[in-house]
Amino acid sequence: MERADIIQRDKGHVWHPYTAMETYIAQTDPLVVARSEGPYFWDVDGKRYLDANGSWWVSTLGHRHPRLVRALVEQAGRLPHVSLAGVTHEPAALLAAELAAIAPGAEQASLPAGERMNRVFFSDNGSTAVEVAIKMAAQYWAQNERPRRSRFITLSEAFHGETIGATSVGGVPLFREVFGPLLFDVVHVPSPAEEGGWERAFEQVQATLRAHPDEIAGVILEPVLQGAAGMLMYSPDFVRAVREATRAVDTFLIADEVFTGLGRTGARFAVDLAGVVPDLLCLAKALSGGLLPFGATLASERIFSGFLGAPQRALYYGHSYCGNPLGAAVAREVLAVYRDEDVLGQVARKAPRIRAAFERMAQTIPGLVRPRAIGMVGAVDLGGGGYLARGGWRVYEAARRRGLYLRPLGDTVYIAPALNIPDAALDELLAGVEASLREVAGG
Repeated sequence: MERADIIQRDKGHVWHPYTAMETYIAQTDPLVVARSEGPYFWDVDGKRYLDANGSWWVSTLGHRHPRLVRALVEQAGRLPHVSLAGVTHEPAALLAAELAAIAPGAEQASLPAGERMNRVFFSDNGSTAVEVAIKMAAQYWAQNERPRRSRFITLSEAFHGETIGATSVGGVPLFREVFGPLLFDVVHVPSPAEEGGWERAFEQVQATLRAHPDEIAGVILEPVLQGAAGMLMYSPDFVRAVREATRAVDTFLIADEVFTGLGRTGARFAVDLAGVVPDLLCLAKALSGGLLPFGATLASERIFSGFLGAPQRALYYGHSYCGNPLGAAVAREVLAVYRDEDVLGQVARKAPRIRAAFERMAQTIPGLVRPRAIGMVGAVDLGGGGYLARGGWRVYEAARRRGLYLRPLGDTVYIAPALNIPDAALDELLAGVEASLREVAGG
């Protein structure tokens, strides 16, 4: 099809996510992507773009990694799908064992058996991975002698997904206020990245836990890095302090690692930076390498055991594609590529270059503030206009002309490229971002 024909059908029928559709239909000249490979994709006219955000943070091994494609094709030729309700298959069983083997605390011989994250519940995206963690925590307490524990503590500006439960524990007002009547009550505390430091946020977490120990089912965090909030970064000390506070009142810590998990922050899991083991951990995005939707929720043996016994104690939750063989096979290959290609070692070598580049930009380009970086994420702000601010989108347009695909968060311009991005492509990306920022902020 010609580009114009695709756009005509798109604007006539497709409802895009996170998009003001009236403006899009009337004004936007969209990218029309035809193919992808490695850190790049190409539009229908043959122009190449460097993908600066891994297509919403999922393509951590680049686009169309040949080993992942091969695993997908081979699995499709044997068993593309079967329900996981009361049956099993090799990819799901092996993947669950492999995730348990790399879970936080797995290598700690002294970790009590009940705290080991040996149980894996599969779902089909990050939102559902969080949703099941919420339900696991709430149901555990409901049927294990703490029925009043039904509230959660979460951070302001938190983002945990799109389902109603995940939206309830979110903290970005734009994403949740319109759904207010549908959401359950949570306790919001300041982000540890806000002015005043993590100690201020922790004081409120601790005060809430001490004042209402019989009401709090758990504390849910995006450890160290709040992505959709504007790439807000905070000290691992906060995660460590929250873990100790939840232990003191015997409630759960839920780590939402949908974005941060599997190397994005430089560690395998962001909680590893704090040296803590959560009770529940949510994974998606990187888990299937950008090939197809897949999610998982890791749970401690203690939580799993709280669902044993009479049939009514079971977790009656699940999606048709839970543990889909295609996703499980690809996820297994993702973990294998991480091992074989030393992906975490690659991150360790590249991360300092990202940090240095963003610090240099803020020092030399007028108007840029709050340069920050962790692992394979670098960010800087053009101002404080929030999610609907347009400054970042002017940088987007400048970068697009240079063959870079950015997706700003309001006035926050950031990169979150493939973890294995080649050095030459990383140089191209950093130079292009700097030139685009100079054009907009320094022009």
